Amino acid sequence: MGTLSIEPLTKEAFAPFGDVVETRGMTPLSINQGYAERFNGLANIDVAAEGGQVNISWFVASVRPAPIAIRLMERHPLGSQMFMPLNGADWLVVVCADPLVFSSYRAFAAKGHQGVNYARNCWHHPLLVLKDASSFLVVDRKGDGDNLEEYWLSEEMQLDLSSVASRG
Repeated sequence: MGTLSIEPLTKEAFAPFGDVVETRGMTPLSINQGYAERFNGLANIDVAAEGGQVNISWFVASVRPAPIAIRLMERHPLGSQMFMPLNGADWLVVVCADPLVFSSYRAFAAKGHQGVNYARNCWHHPLLVLKDASSFLVVDRKGDGDNLEEYWLSEEMQLDLSSVASRG
């Protein structure tokens, strides 16, 4: 069993796994007679494989016991999956290039204003929150086909996240 360090979530560090959804560095369009700003192009929503359609969901997640144990990774072969926090609470993101290769795992501390859009086929851990009853807007794929693949880590590959309590 190993321990996975947590790093800050940035667009550059997360790029191999998908998009960081945030408005920092973006130029908004003024809309609604100047009473609103619109930020376009925040994520590459990819759901059209095998006739898929956009699905909008609301998730409410609970805190997992500490230390957070990484025992399962999943991916979606037919579409991307975007998570955007709605309560402003910080949260965690765990991804990897290959669940069999320890060195490919990355853990990120996401701020409450940052979302992520996991690219199609990106291995990621299910939602990890630091505050109970954390709400998320989720944009992913609905439709025919099997869009979920899970991989349970062997005992030797299981991981714990380090310094979780100090990040909450």
